[in-house]
Amino acid sequence: MSELFKALERAPLDTRESTARLLDAVAWNDAGLIPAIAQQHDSGEVLMMAWMNREALEETLRSGRVCYWSRSRGKLWRKGESSGQQQHLKAAALDCDGDTLLLQVDQTGPACHTGRRHCFYVSLDADQGRVDSEPLIDPDTLYGVGKA
Repeated sequence: MSELFKALERAPLDTRESTARLLDAVAWNDAGLIPAIAQQHDSGEVLMMAWMNREALEETLRSGRVCYWSRSRGKLWRKGESSGQQQHLKAAALDCDGDTLLLQVDQTGPACHTGRRHCFYVSLDADQGRVDSEPLIDPDTLYGVGKA
């Protein structure tokens, strides 16, 4: 944990720090990424987890439209650029260690590439997993056949 995040542990309410200094102190992984959890701002529903690099996070904070880093494509991925199912930022927060980001978003339509509202649709118990939700939209409709 960085010295800055350690110092913030005991900081009084309304202590302020520049975003640039906070991002300098973030615990980016070896690939320069941080996990970002997207949560629907009004319901608290956890929608998805994706990765952000500093550029994606800065663009998200600047534009208000959520942008991630696509590890598979090796480039910035603006949520909804293919499907139209965008995320608009309502609030962003770093966790106490500076190694995870929580995004409060307004999600239009499904957040998951499978056409489901959220990505966490495989419920687990000690014996089995179970698909617990239906797609809201057929993924072929969102992306075209073979693009999901």
